[in-house]
Amino acid sequence: MVRGPLARLSATLLLSAALLAGETTVAGGQGFAATQASDTSTASATPCPSVTGTQSATPTSGWTSQQASQSFATEKLAASPRTSRWVSLRFHGQTMRAWVAYPVGRKNAPVVLVLHEVFGLTDSTRNTADEIAAMGYIAITPDMISGLGPDGGGDARTLTGTGGGTSDLVTAVPDEEVSARISAWVNYARHLPRSTGQTDIVGLSWGGGAAFRYAATGTKSVDSVFVFYDVGPPAVTQGCHRTEGLTDYPVDRISVPVHGFYGETDTRVMNSLQATTEEMAAAGKYYDPVVYTGADHAFMRLGEDPSGTNPANASAEQASLKRLKKEIRRSFQH
Repeated sequence: MVRGPLARLSATLLLSAALLAGETTVAGGQGFAATQASDTSTASATPCPSVTGTQSATPTSGWTSQQASQSFATEKLAASPRTSRWVSLRFHGQTMRAWVAYPVGRKNAPVVLVLHEVFGLTDSTRNTADEIAAMGYIAITPDMISGLGPDGGGDARTLTGTGGGTSDLVTAVPDEEVSARISAWVNYARHLPRSTGQTDIVGLSWGGGAAFRYAATGTKSVDSVFVFYDVGPPAVTQGCHRTEGLTDYPVDRISVPVHGFYGETDTRVMNSLQATTEEMAAAGKYYDPVVYTGADHAFMRLGEDPSGTNPANASAEQASLKRLKKEIRRSFQH
């Protein structure tokens, strides 16, 4: 269960959400300690160590290879009619970065936080965020390992873990530290000048699991959570708690609707889906999992890739966008 400084974020984060033309720095507290105890801790949990990445002088191999394979997403982003910009959030001595896409027009809008895959923030995730912005929402896409380098700097392009790649750093970040970062961006989102104060979370792969675990912290600061192709409680597969089980992520704390999007051929996720469904039902929690026939893991990325060979991925991607548009709209009507 989360033991980070989540319960004190609203008191310690000093948000100044005036977005400027370039990067915007938002001040936060100092001395981030991911293992600091809070009133959400459980006796059975073991504190996770904080993580610092290694700064690379050139883009990391894992991030570079993924980015290079996503030219289709890069081209779509370049042609987008929507306004977007990079922003930064100064949070407990670290500089976190995110990409923000705005819907066309000047009306206030709810915010959707989009969490990236295990490879770090690449153009495929930003493309999904832009598609959500096209639905009429402000989409914020954080780089979830930015600021984890020396002196609180670095980002997914230049940070590596112990194995020399991006993904091993992403999965090494303790779950409570990930949840603290999500809370920081949720607070940031609620203070944007054009925000209505409503927020949803969409998580892709690793980001989907992070979003589900964030819901299990008992947060009431978001309206709904949308999990794309990653396992949920009671399984734990990321961070230092990956060998622990339900005692760390009790679903009875969940207070927001959770919607699942899964590919039929995604064996690891499908093997855990029944247990998650049963646990959520037993706890009386809203959980709406949909399995897309023939679709693979990461079908939101693969479905837009013109070099893809599985047409089920494109079908799943289009059906998911249609469903996502409907369910996000419904979540913000309450």
